[in-house]
Amino acid sequence: MAQPKGVDWTVVILTCQYKDNVQVFQRELEVRQKREQIPARTLLLAVEDPEMRVGSGGATLNALLVAAEHLSARAGFTVVTSDVLHSARILILHMMCFLPLPQLSLFFDILLCMARNVNREDFLVGQPPEMGQGDADMKSYLHGARAALWSELRNQPLTMAYIPDGSYSYMTSSASEFLHSLTFPGAPTAQVVHSQVEEPQLLGAKSSVVSCLLEGPVQLGPGSVLQHCHLQGPIHIGTGCLVSGLDTAQCEALHGLELHDLVLQGHHVRLHGAPSRVFTLVGCLDSWERQGTGTYLNMPWSEFFQKTGIRDWDLWDPDTPPAERCLLSARLFPVLHPSRALGPRDMLWMLDPQEDRGKALRAWRACWRLSWEQLQPCLDRAATLASRRDLFFRQGLHKVRHVLEARQDLSLRPLIQAAVREGCPGPLLATLDQVAAGAEDPGVAARALACVADVLGCMAEGQGGLRSGPAANPEWMRPFSYLECGDLAAGVQALAQERDKWLSRPALLVRAARHYEGAGQILIRQAVMSAQHFVSMEPVELPAPGQWVVAECPARVDFSGGWSDTPPLAYELGGAVLGLAVRVDGRRPIGARVRRIPEPELWLAVGPRQDKMTTKIVCWNLEDLQDYCQPHAPGALLKAAFICAGIVHVGSKLSLREQLLHTFGGGFELHTWSELPHGSGLGTSSILAGAALAALQRAAGRVVGTEALIHAVLHLEQVLTTGGGWQDQVGGLMPGIKVGRSRAQLPLKVEVEEITVPEGFIQKLNDHLLLVYTGKTRLARNLLQDVLRSWYARLPAVVQNARSLVQHTEECTEAFRQGSLPLLGQCLTTYWEQKKRMALGCEPLAVRRMMDVLAPHVHGQSLAGAGGGGFLYLLTKESQQKEALEAVLAKTEGLGNYSVHRVEVDTQGLSLQLLANETST
Repeated sequence: MAQPKGVDWTVVILTCQYKDNVQVFQRELEVRQKREQIPARTLLLAVEDPEMRVGSGGATLNALLVAAEHLSARAGFTVVTSDVLHSARILILHMMCFLPLPQLSLFFDILLCMARNVNREDFLVGQPPEMGQGDADMKSYLHGARAALWSELRNQPLTMAYIPDGSYSYMTSSASEFLHSLTFPGAPTAQVVHSQVEEPQLLGAKSSVVSCLLEGPVQLGPGSVLQHCHLQGPIHIGTGCLVSGLDTAQCEALHGLELHDLVLQGHHVRLHGAPSRVFTLVGCLDSWERQGTGTYLNMPWSEFFQKTGIRDWDLWDPDTPPAERCLLSARLFPVLHPSRALGPRDMLWMLDPQEDRGKALRAWRACWRLSWEQLQPCLDRAATLASRRDLFFRQGLHKVRHVLEARQDLSLRPLIQAAVREGCPGPLLATLDQVAAGAEDPGVAARALACVADVLGCMAEGQGGLRSGPAANPEWMRPFSYLECGDLAAGVQALAQERDKWLSRPALLVRAARHYEGAGQILIRQAVMSAQHFVSMEPVELPAPGQWVVAECPARVDFSGGWSDTPPLAYELGGAVLGLAVRVDGRRPIGARVRRIPEPELWLAVGPRQDKMTTKIVCWNLEDLQDYCQPHAPGALLKAAFICAGIVHVGSKLSLREQLLHTFGGGFELHTWSELPHGSGLGTSSILAGAALAALQRAAGRVVGTEALIHAVLHLEQVLTTGGGWQDQVGGLMPGIKVGRSRAQLPLKVEVEEITVPEGFIQKLNDHLLLVYTGKTRLARNLLQDVLRSWYARLPAVVQNARSLVQHTEECTEAFRQGSLPLLGQCLTTYWEQKKRMALGCEPLAVRRMMDVLAPHVHGQSLAGAGGGGFLYLLTKESQQKEALEAVLAKTEGLGNYSVHRVEVDTQGLSLQLLANETST
């Protein structure tokens, strides 16, 4: 599902009332840009208001002037010109303090004077609705300001953008209205944003939690809001409250209380240069107006005085006029105590003042106190933002642990990038180490190690080379050995110790990231080896010495679901792949043959069936088998097959000669072949492994069922360290059209369902199915590493696409059951798009050109396997189109060394036969 695209702002401007805050907010904007929350090309400006009481209107005009100045300079002008504003998209944000001061209004002053049906006289005597009655001086000030606005702006053109079903919430001084704007009245559940909540069931409907860490039982009533808090329960916050800026040090003050319709806030302040913490408490229903009947804690002043014992002289000077004695000017809030730090209790006592017989009142009177008005200039914005950033990463570390341990499909990459770009990757790495070391599930540990690799890669900042690459530096072998023998905690600790030596420059960081991915591969192998639980065999009579056991297999074509069979997706998401066993140009192109020989040795031959240049290897001792886990070593697959078949034990104290003589009275000769080009995408290596294992087991006097063989190949490929999924062996060892499925669990078990199609449809499919060799050898290993990296990062697009692959398999299955070629063509087209989303770069330009040329002639087409090259398979609109498509391709330049091949569904699958002695195949 595509993410909605936001506005591409040219300039983002934040206006500030206080000069000291400009640099603080400029840095904060730049932090957001580093986090990629704001595009890199957007100009960011924090701007001081020209005067204290210009309001949003005056601040807007000043912001536009500053924007014009910067854009003019960016465009190369030497003077300010308004021309640069014509095509600019400018977002202006106003940082306003919570004071109902008369100000110029953007809507009721600036825009109103530009509107039609407004005359000068009515405009000059009007006033913003939030101003109230005001005094004569302020009315005179507004009259003069409006006159200037009318003179300058009246004839300016005004363009309106209509927003269907839009609304505008005008901010007033009402705390209850402000609280309402932070909640979602129509939401049936609480809204949790950038927060970690251990017990979300305790959050009431229509409540909101923003940038918080809530541990234990923290109950939040309906319509209440928590912001920037780290709380540890038990805490009960009732209905209609706003609580912000509290941390664990203040939690005890809330124990046993139930707040209702209150605003409790913790503030960072700076008093005469010294940092401090101050706490304020007001009622949501309190009036902040200077005129009229005042209230505090949602009650009239007279009732408040009677309840608490506080007197008016505690709050206002004797010469303060009655009209000025309001909540704004009341010295209610302690900012300094003679002997201790302040806390919420220094305000919360007012809710139940009789509890301590006046002790809290005396302590309150002993404090230096400020009014809300006096407090505003003392607020330390830098400390506030630093505290919020610290909380962001604190709750981020909890999120990391919870997401990994709960196996959630949420991406941690944004948090990783934020931690690295803001210079604090250390705590994140430590948390990932702890999760990996303590994990009981190898999948959790592997994902944690993959996240460490992501952190290291991010620290390299795009330098130091490709993330995909070898991971075989000798310095990392010690931690790898711990992981191989199952000592996860020691392995993670050794990895961290080695990691510390590789942090000095990008090239080392990238190589360390590769080794962490290599460590993750070890854990994946251990998880996949659980498939060995489903490998079983029956004893049969040994073939006679010299008698060939021949296994032959078709290739496979995948029609949907590929990648979902690849570990760890196969056991974390669950996989489903629909595949066809196929003959290419009438032949079954993959096979193996084995016979017993009198010499206690292993004779290996690899290559095309009739090729005289076949690679031949002789293993005389166990040392000759030691490279069985190095995929590029000559004969590595065949050596691994002997080990996985249980014919040879490389860890035995007996020599190879002694093992072979004792059990079989001699050795074995094994030949394997494939008539398909390397990197074909038709599942050659896995099917070849299955053929070799089947032939070896039969030559050793054992028979393995096909489903057991599927799991045996999974095990072999982990021993070989090539990884890979199960779709290839399912597609080539099992006959016909079928769906393989694995559940999201360990041990990994693959179940196969044969798909029944309408009578005659197999022949129809054969007439319309063709293979085109693209001439490009695919590089599946790098594609695999990229896909696993994206999956472990749980990138939303990759997670959604992986789920779609599984779902699409069921839709493709139905198309086969209906016997509909057009529907199957649509399935292929969809499948290829899914493959491209899964593995970026899997479609070379030459292949795209070939597919474009073929598109008018086919129902659908896709590259086989992971893509990147190899075979292209296509479903033609007309039957028997091999020669016709060859002619089409021959007219197209730049396609390279391609070839077109007939293909047909194989209804036999793996075949196993014993030939007479010394008979050549």
